[in-house]
Amino acid sequence: MTKTVAMYEGSYEHIEPKLSGLTLDLDVLTFDVDGLFRVDGKPMRADQLAADFIWLSPHVKRDGCFETAFDVALQLRGLKVLQTFNAGLDDPAYRRIADAGITICNSSAQGIAIAEYVIGQVLGLFQPIAEQREMQTAREWRTTPHREISRTHWLIVGYGPIGSALAQRVKAFGAQVSAIRRSGRPDACVDRVGTSADLSAFLPDADVIVIACPLNDATRGMVGEAFLSSVKPDAILVNVARGGLIDDAALVRALDSGRLGTAVLDVFHTEPLPDDDPLWSHPGVRVTPHTSFAGDGVQDRWDQLFLDNIQRFIRGEELIRVVDPAQI
Repeated sequence: MTKTVAMYEGSYEHIEPKLSGLTLDLDVLTFDVDGLFRVDGKPMRADQLAADFIWLSPHVKRDGCFETAFDVALQLRGLKVLQTFNAGLDDPAYRRIADAGITICNSSAQGIAIAEYVIGQVLGLFQPIAEQREMQTAREWRTTPHREISRTHWLIVGYGPIGSALAQRVKAFGAQVSAIRRSGRPDACVDRVGTSADLSAFLPDADVIVIACPLNDATRGMVGEAFLSSVKPDAILVNVARGGLIDDAALVRALDSGRLGTAVLDVFHTEPLPDDDPLWSHPGVRVTPHTSFAGDGVQDRWDQLFLDNIQRFIRGEELIRVVDPAQI
């Protein structure tokens, strides 16, 4: 039986060359930035149409129709699956989608890029590259000691595709790695695994703490006074998950008092970060504009995940990256 997939017209323009190379019993419906479809030359609303599968690619965010795409998903008749480019599903619209009985598949495409971002930021703190550049300008010749990743202990809080990709790469440097994950299940790339109940016991050992867990009612404000009182004074905290996981006031107090060494922040409570936010100018904070995902291989992995899942869906096979509705 022919299946129908819906997507934004910009997404289809992008994916069509790859999609047309597959032999699929598939009809494609596309909607514009206003959420209107065009069928046989006639504009039609989503509630006038049926579809089995909808793909939310990053093009809906780029072109400013992200919320419109959610409305389309909720209005289409008979929708069974939503495939999104997001890894985190803290947008309330995902809760509405799940409550409507629609299966949600999220993305693992960002994992490699974010892992490399984290390592790059930490290396930037360990290696005196700016100092060496200044020495070159001054034609100054002297040894510049640096810290080795191999002698550090990393704690990854949240062990999904991002945490897993990071652990693989950090282990290649010879570091010790601990992880906090919901299941507590062991992993070959991790020396020690625990659940959220073990977090306070794991924190004092960590030189680098990477926050990569979902934002939900249980984790909101997780990095607060109690968390920060348990860390090493020279520890590096990296947040690549969501800004709401951190109590910013508690973070600044920890930095000001010397209870934390450095915070590398790629995500914030409000994005873009307001011009008057003190995090911009704090000497212990490195701010980047929610850009850790922007590796040059991410789009290809987003595309491949959609292509794999739409083929699996048509064949009636198990989908990739299905999200447990209870975790949204």
